[in-house]
Amino acid sequence: MFTGIITDIGTITASEDRGDHRVTVRTGFDTDGIDLGASIACSGACMTVVEKGPGWFAVDVSAESIRRTAPGMWEAGRRLNLERAMKLGEELGGHIVTGHVDGIATVVGICPEGDSRRIGFAVDASLAPYLAPKGSVTVDGVSLTVNEVADQADGITHFAINLIPHTQHATTLGGLTEGAAVNIEIDVLARYLGRMEAYRKTHMNV
Repeated sequence: MFTGIITDIGTITASEDRGDHRVTVRTGFDTDGIDLGASIACSGACMTVVEKGPGWFAVDVSAESIRRTAPGMWEAGRRLNLERAMKLGEELGGHIVTGHVDGIATVVGICPEGDSRRIGFAVDASLAPYLAPKGSVTVDGVSLTVNEVADQADGITHFAINLIPHTQHATTLGGLTEGAAVNIEIDVLARYLGRMEAYRKTHMNV
């Protein structure tokens, strides 16, 4: 489990096929304190550390993870938002994040609002029911509050978030441009409520 509070920005230094895709990430984390088998969220995708050294760690990215995450995310040179798994008793600064990517969103607009930036995203209909104003969403591993949601006539849904200066500097989101693809994880509570509602309609004839 994670909180969506990013504690480092890593850079992919190597990316190669070894059955699964072996990705090496340069990091500011003290890797002496990271066990092999530990979980690290990489731009929202929970990955298992399979190798490490001073200032770097490596993960194996499955074909399923590659399909589920933003195009080009695992290429050498890509910057990743990093978060180590939360520990019991730690402050929960964001919201409960599982590290399971639910879909991809595309940046459709960026507007300055004071020192902050309002960023609009488009998602397809499969994620639309799980987005609500003032609800939580994870974008490339970052816990954010949804400011507005607008369903479009073509079935696409737009939602917007505000990015304060700290988040712009502490994550990769400050470098987003129009047309960029990002990983989306919906709030886990919304996911369970959606499943409960679907089951109720299907099996209880409601």
